[in-house]
Amino acid sequence: MKNSEYIVWYADLDKLDLNDPWVKKWWLQQVLTHGRLEDIKKLDFAEVRKILSSLHLDSKIKSLWEDYFRHQDADIDTPTRRSA
Repeated sequence: MKNSEYIVWYADLDKLDLNDPWVKKWWLQQVLTHGRLEDIKKLDFAEVRKILSSLHLDSKIKSLWEDYFRHQDADIDTPTRRSA
């Protein structure tokens, strides 16, 4: 995580215990708030989806992710059309 200092400059990222649920939740909040595309792409989206409602995010960021997951659900529920 050395190249992610811009996400949280005040923490020693190499010492974060991402197996600790509180630390993991905190880290996800930081990445979703301050991360770049390359940081967000590394996240486990299933995990983000699972805990999204409990994350303390700016309302616009939270709304973006809720819309994203709602769209994903709609894609799953909609049958795909095949060309003849």
